[in-house]
Amino acid sequence: MRLTVKIAAIILMLDQMTKYLVVHYLELDRVGAIDVLPPWLNLRMAWNQGINFGLFSGEASWSRWVLIAVALAISAWVWIWIARDQHSAQVKISAGLLIGGALGNVIDRVAYGAVADFLNMSLPIWRNPYSFNVADIAVFLGAAGLMLFTGNDSAQQKS
Repeated sequence: MRLTVKIAAIILMLDQMTKYLVVHYLELDRVGAIDVLPPWLNLRMAWNQGINFGLFSGEASWSRWVLIAVALAISAWVWIWIARDQHSAQVKISAGLLIGGALGNVIDRVAYGAVADFLNMSLPIWRNPYSFNVADIAVFLGAAGLMLFTGNDSAQQKS
C-alpha cells in the first residue's frame, strides 16, 4: 500500500509542478505555443474540458463535475481494491500511476475548470494536433499496467 501512495504522490506533485511551471512561469496560456525540439517536442496550450482527445467536452458546467466524480470514483475503487488484497509491485505501481494522474487532472478541473494540456509530440511528416500532460501519461501507463499485470498477479496468488 505504501508503494501505491508514494507513486501516486510523486505523480501528483510532478504533474502539478509541470502545469504550474507551464501556465504561470512560462505563461503558455497567454503565448499559446513554444517550440522546444521541433517537431519532436513542443509546448502547445490546450484547455481540455473533456477526456482524452477532447471527447465528452462540453460547455455545460455539470459535465465538469461529472468528470470529477467519475475520476474520484475510479480512484477510490482502485484504492480500495489495492488495499484489500496482496498485489505485486507492478500492480501497486500501476495503481499509483492511475490514481496520481487522475487526481492531478481533478485538481485542474476544480482550479481551472478544465485540464491543462501542454505536451505535444509530432514527427517531421506528421503534425500531432493533440496535447497532453504528465497526468495523462500516468493514467495511460497505470491503466495499461493494471491490465497487463493483474492477470499475473492473480496467478501468483493462487500458487
